[in-house]
Amino acid sequence: MVVGSPPTVRRRQLGRELRKLREAAGFKAEQVALEVRCSPSRVSRIETARVRITPGTVHELLDVYRVEGAERQRLVALARQAQEAGWWQAHSDSLTWEYSTLIALEHDATELRTFESSVLPGLLQTEEYARTVLRKTLLEQIPDSTEEKLVVRLARQRILSRPQDPVRLWAILDEAVLRRQVGGPDVMGPQLRHLVEMADRPNVQLQVLPFARGAYACNTGPFLLLSFADGAEGEGPVDEPVDGDVVYVENEAGDIYVEKEPGVARYRMVFDNLRVDALSCAESRSWLADLAAELP
Repeated sequence: MVVGSPPTVRRRQLGRELRKLREAAGFKAEQVALEVRCSPSRVSRIETARVRITPGTVHELLDVYRVEGAERQRLVALARQAQEAGWWQAHSDSLTWEYSTLIALEHDATELRTFESSVLPGLLQTEEYARTVLRKTLLEQIPDSTEEKLVVRLARQRILSRPQDPVRLWAILDEAVLRRQVGGPDVMGPQLRHLVEMADRPNVQLQVLPFARGAYACNTGPFLLLSFADGAEGEGPVDEPVDGDVVYVENEAGDIYVEKEPGVARYRMVFDNLRVDALSCAESRSWLADLAAELP
């Protein structure tokens, strides 16, 4: 992993390299945990980038694996770079670990592919639509907490319009998402017009999956597929993948991250089938514009 790559990607790369060093040294996670005085589950979370790792902890692990010299310096430097704080950490008291991880991964991704069958993706929501959804889904939250989550949701959207390397978004939307009157016509009208505007952006592709197309490939519900690439200058092609794709699935029982390749490959196939079943991007834009014209 190169020096210029984003913090979350660096953390995942560091975790993988530490796991390889552990395996090469012939240690099980339980043995390493005894050496560095922590739990085996923490060793696992370090290797899968589920927790932040300090340079001091890296030093301890490298002592166990007997890694010295330039390789040791490189991995410790990588740990320092992976500690860079993201804007969302200012809201850490109100965000779950799963949601913070999602925001970090979105920030570092080069492409997002999402399918939605109930509500619009957060990255495409207007402020009033987002506020309505949050009030419905955060019934146990106090108003101030809901407003803070609204601020975070709107801030996430900056990845689509940032001056350098805006994230590419490909969204497939079931017609039910667009017909559902979230907040009533006064909210849905501006929301649909916002989608039409977003569809005109070069880094955004929107497709509608209309009722008339019948049954479709996805029986797992909404999902988000995140892809990563290394865009550091002088380190090879910008679109060359350097980090595994991740699938994010949100549900009431707890958010799920799918990282093992067989599972991720299944979601890629599902997305490709949905893409074929849906209207083209041009047809979808016209469809959205016609629907928006029916509302105030």
